[in-house]
Amino acid sequence: MHRPHVRVSFRKSRSRTRYSSRIAGSLIVSVRWAWLSLMLLICSFSGLAQMQRSPRLTMENNLQSPTPEGPIDEPQDQQKVSGTVSGSVVGQDGVAVAGAQVKLTLEGQSVSQEVMTSEDGKFTFTNVPPGSFRLTITSEGFSVHTSTGVLHSAENLAVPPISMVLATNVTKVRVELSPIEIAQEQMNDQLKQRVLGVIPNFYVTYVPNAAPLTPKQKYYLAWRLMIDPAYFVAAGAVAGIQQARNEFSGYGQGAQGYAKRYGATFADFTISNFLGNAVLPSIFKQDPRYFYKGTGTTKSRIQYALANAVICKGDNGRWQANYSSILGSLAAGGISNLYYPASDRGAALVFENTAIGIGSTAILNLLKEFVLTKFTTNVPHRPNPANQNSP
Repeated sequence: MHRPHVRVSFRKSRSRTRYSSRIAGSLIVSVRWAWLSLMLLICSFSGLAQMQRSPRLTMENNLQSPTPEGPIDEPQDQQKVSGTVSGSVVGQDGVAVAGAQVKLTLEGQSVSQEVMTSEDGKFTFTNVPPGSFRLTITSEGFSVHTSTGVLHSAENLAVPPISMVLATNVTKVRVELSPIEIAQEQMNDQLKQRVLGVIPNFYVTYVPNAAPLTPKQKYYLAWRLMIDPAYFVAAGAVAGIQQARNEFSGYGQGAQGYAKRYGATFADFTISNFLGNAVLPSIFKQDPRYFYKGTGTTKSRIQYALANAVICKGDNGRWQANYSSILGSLAAGGISNLYYPASDRGAALVFENTAIGIGSTAILNLLKEFVLTKFTTNVPHRPNPANQNSP
């Protein structure tokens, strides 16, 4: 009886052992699956976290890193709009400077714009890019002026009036005299011409193409001759010769006769001088001076001197009949009938004085051409008058 019990027990024990082993195996497999599931779950959360963190880093990198085209504010620079720069240029007295050259140069650029000021001194530059600029103003007679400024985007900038300073150093001076001024200078030179430094030789010009005298200058030249001391001496010498030869006997002799002859001679000189050298030349627009020839053969110079007793140069530079001298002699002779003795008056005296005047003028012209020039002081340097007009 005892053996079977033992046997049964043994079988039960083996059965429990197998059951325990099966349970233990199941537990081991369960633990392994649980561990594997946990590892997969951890890896899954780790990958998801990495995926969520990566776009943020990418966006942060994109925001912090400049693009190849430039910084973030580059689009704002590209939107800058050009403007205008305007102003005015005046002198120190506030008067507008017209025709001044205004040059606008942008900072850092070699390209520039240039305009000229208008009649009211104003200038305007259009389509000027914003930024720093420099204005350079130049005008004849003024020092160069430079100023700077800043133009903002789309701004219409009006700079304050620019005041120019007169240039202190003038490197180029251009002087042009008018014909009247040239004639005045030439006449002033003539008034210095004296034979032997004493006798006036005012009515000879050594300039082949001398400027014509104005009526005022013709009267002034006649006046200067009349008030010259030599003029009074010459009248006295002629009166003395007349008294010595007892010409115009109606005046008598002695101091009273000499005084009458002196007064008549001085009147003749004065009337002939003003009529022949000032009044009539102004009316007929003729030149009362003798134009020194100085070149050519002796014969041609003699003919030239004699011809100038009856011809003269007009104010237009052309040769013409000397109406002024001829009519002046006739008028002077006619006026002399008022103060000469009754026995010496009449038409014969008039024509006689006229003929004597023309003859004396011819002789005087010969002296001017060949003799007086050698003894005249202050004769200006005379160029070769190859283009001088001959009668």
